[in-house]
Amino acid sequence: MTSVPIPSALPAVAPVPPTTGTEKIPSFEATVVKAIRELSRVVKFALIALLLVLLVAVYIWMGRVSTDDAEVDAHITAVASQVSGYVVGLPIDDNVNVESGDVLLQIDPREYQTEVDQAKATLDLAEAEANSAKLQIGLTRATTTHSSEGAAAQRESDAADLVISEAQLERSATANLLQAKAEVASKRATNERAQADLERYKPLLETGDVSKFQFDAVDAAARVAQNDLAAAEQQLAAAQQNVEIARATTNSSKARVERSQSLLLETRAREQQVPITEATYKSAQAAVERAKCALDQAQLNLGYTTIRAPISGQVTQLTVHLGQYVLPGTLLFTLVPLYEVYITANFKETQLDGVRTGQRAKIHVDTYDRDFDGVVDSIAGAAGSRQALLPPQNATGNFIKVVQRIPVKILVKQSSDSRFVLRPGMNVEATIYTR
Repeated sequence: MTSVPIPSALPAVAPVPPTTGTEKIPSFEATVVKAIRELSRVVKFALIALLLVLLVAVYIWMGRVSTDDAEVDAHITAVASQVSGYVVGLPIDDNVNVESGDVLLQIDPREYQTEVDQAKATLDLAEAEANSAKLQIGLTRATTTHSSEGAAAQRESDAADLVISEAQLERSATANLLQAKAEVASKRATNERAQADLERYKPLLETGDVSKFQFDAVDAAARVAQNDLAAAEQQLAAAQQNVEIARATTNSSKARVERSQSLLLETRAREQQVPITEATYKSAQAAVERAKCALDQAQLNLGYTTIRAPISGQVTQLTVHLGQYVLPGTLLFTLVPLYEVYITANFKETQLDGVRTGQRAKIHVDTYDRDFDGVVDSIAGAAGSRQALLPPQNATGNFIKVVQRIPVKILVKQSSDSRFVLRPGMNVEATIYTR
């Protein structure tokens, strides 16, 4: 059995000073007074703090305006048909989300495709006619110009021939004919004298007063004179015939001059066909433009058979069904852009003194019983009563002063949680912080 060692010495204890009767103990009254003084100091600070809090709360409360006359709003797009036809495709249903450019409805396009093909054929025909008219302008201008130049040259040539023919007629009628007539007269006189001499020599030959040699000379001279007269008469007849020929040639030249003059006038008249062909070309060009417009309209109508979403949103009020016949202007459905909504808050006119664009706002949505942040976008240009279908006419005498409400557009920051979707028409409470 082991033994426990016993310490050799215990620790020293500080001695307690002896009490004396001279020390003073605080009284109860002094303690109470001191406590009251400290409490009053705390209460004073608390009151000051409470007053400051109340002042801040009043300042904040006076620096904002609120209204429960507010609702969620959006630019709802109504989609209507622009052409008539049977609905052959409807890949959407009520309350489905669509993206901008998605095909929402298909109208039977066959009739409108036929119109497009017909318009293309009409355009091709119009362009061909325009090209033909354009070529006709150059052809007509070249033809009429050459014809006019040729007709003018022919007229000048025929006029020169007429001058020559008239000169030949003058020469034949004067110089040649007169010379032939004078020659006939001379030959006739010579022939008469020679015949007379022959008649005188015949009895003398019988009586022998003249020799056979002398008689033969007179007889030969008579025959020569007779032949010369016949030759002169032939020349006179030829001269007269030449005169007639020259007169006929002159008349023919005159006729050719008149004909060439008429041809020249005709070709100059045909020159007026050039502006006519130009007008025809312009008309053909107008027909081409008209055909292009008809083709554009046909292509537009064909494009209208496929209705695409103009914006992203949710389909509502679907009133069309597959196989239904729709007419232009028929309301098919509406698209609600749920992610582009805003708040329309109708504040009293007495609340808008401090409202400005860009101020912070708070939106309390009744549906979800939660708040959303917002910012003032703009203030309407007129009160809601002034924009009503039948605005009040205060000038009639039945006037009661009523505080008007003016719409204020507030942009709202939506929650990233898909459960809290703001839909147009929801009631909300809007508060704008003016300070």
